[in-house]
Amino acid sequence: MSTAENSILGLKMPTDPRWVDLAAVSLEEILTDHAFCEQKAATQCISLIQLYPDKQELVDALSPIVTEEWGHFRMVWAEMKKRGYVLSKQRKDDYVNLLLQHTPKGGSGGDRLLHKLMICALIEARSCERFRLLSEGLEDEKLRKFYYKFMVSEAGHYRLFIDLATTYFSQEMVRAAWNQWLANEEEVLQALTPTGSRMH
Repeated sequence: MSTAENSILGLKMPTDPRWVDLAAVSLEEILTDHAFCEQKAATQCISLIQLYPDKQELVDALSPIVTEEWGHFRMVWAEMKKRGYVLSKQRKDDYVNLLLQHTPKGGSGGDRLLHKLMICALIEARSCERFRLLSEGLEDEKLRKFYYKFMVSEAGHYRLFIDLATTYFSQEMVRAAWNQWLANEEEVLQALTPTGSRMH
């Protein structure tokens, strides 16, 4: 992803393009990790609905995303089966776990919602960037097209979480929180050892 495209998402630290080469030699692992990422995305949307059932706009927006993310899991699983791959055990997600450590302690329920939405937007934005790299860098043409579709979808999800945040909070609050989480993510990525067997 170019610097200009990264700026659209706001990401401060672009993925090293060589990540695609590592992913290409670990396709079974990268697809397994991708499958679980889609599953966790569906679960996170369900969790937000359960936590904030009184927020109609949130429930309306996230209800179809639950179905979409689970559909994505099924798509990845179908692709794995076509290739003779098996779904191995889910591994700890260091990227997300380190991000969560930056969540401010205490605060009001509203503050917690804002941070949850920012984290979701950030994960979707990073996934969009990684899917873009796969859609452009893999030699397998079918997988390039496969990941192009996911890239478009994740871009929409990133935008959805940002828009949801502006439904409940001022643009100034959302902008400040987003910039802080972008800085948090940059710190997290600097602490992680890049691996081509993980989506994040």
